[in-house]
Amino acid sequence: MTRSSKGRAVGPKGFSAPVRGDARVVVISDLNSQYGSTDYEPEVHRAIALLPSWQPDLVLCGGDMVAGMSQQLSDAQIRAMWEGFDRAIGAPLRKAKLPLGFTIGNHDGSGAIGAGGQLAFERDRRLAQAYWKAHTPQLQFVDRDRFPFNYSFVQNEIFYLVWDASTAVISAQQLAWAEKSLKSSAAQQARMRIAIGHLPLYGIAVGRDKPGEFLDRAETLRSMLEKYRVHTYISGHDHAYFPGHRGQLQLLQTGALGTGPRRWLNSNLSPRKTLTVVDIEWADASTRYTTYDLTHNTLLDAKILPRTIAAPNGLVLRRDIHPNALTPAERTRFWG
Repeated sequence: MTRSSKGRAVGPKGFSAPVRGDARVVVISDLNSQYGSTDYEPEVHRAIALLPSWQPDLVLCGGDMVAGMSQQLSDAQIRAMWEGFDRAIGAPLRKAKLPLGFTIGNHDGSGAIGAGGQLAFERDRRLAQAYWKAHTPQLQFVDRDRFPFNYSFVQNEIFYLVWDASTAVISAQQLAWAEKSLKSSAAQQARMRIAIGHLPLYGIAVGRDKPGEFLDRAETLRSMLEKYRVHTYISGHDHAYFPGHRGQLQLLQTGALGTGPRRWLNSNLSPRKTLTVVDIEWADASTRYTTYDLTHNTLLDAKILPRTIAAPNGLVLRRDIHPNALTPAERTRFWG
């Protein structure tokens, strides 16, 4: 690692890391390629090479680490995908001593219910669980009884709640577990609380704006997260980076690094592959995002993104837009 003239760490390809906060998390998501693929797009490899120079305290992945969810794949192919993930992502992060937190995506181990009330992708989930039980990350777990689907941990005084949002339904059992976790002393004594799940609360990308592509009962879920003072909900699946907020909850909707970045609703911007560095400042309990566009090898200025996105189930504001700046019609959608 070298230093620029401003004293910032400079990583590969000349990307300069932002000024470091009191804690630093790098967020990646949606890494996979076509069904059955055991390799990854160049942007994924480039991102993993960048991470050590930025010295994050934690790497978070928003899911879809492999390309399952096809009944045509054999057990051997699914295992080979997880082996490919380990070669390209898991092992390099372990070598760099960068702890990895993650949430299971629909292509990793979908919790969708099929005919007869049985899990439609039970095999995917069983093989995903086998991989993660063999490669359990070095996290300070609070609750790992349901790992890798629902679990919690504390890292750098931040409490992380990870729930299984590989489908649109957060079950009553999951919700009860999440509420119990968030009101625990470990959660409430932490300096910040962050939740992560694969599907977002609100669909903000083209092709991800239909029921089943975002969480059911989003407003109920948001209300519960707000009740326990969760600062941010991080999600994947949309393949379109959007730093937003609704109500009191910050929403970090991550971009994809793998195949298929998507366009934003209400925007003609071309899709791009991104990763986000999140720096936390304890003085005001704030988060600062620096997002890298690996499609164009540039920083992404959030102000080129839509100021609001009218998701099917609610208006999401870009995080620098205050509700007072909304039109009357927008206010109605924002507060519902």
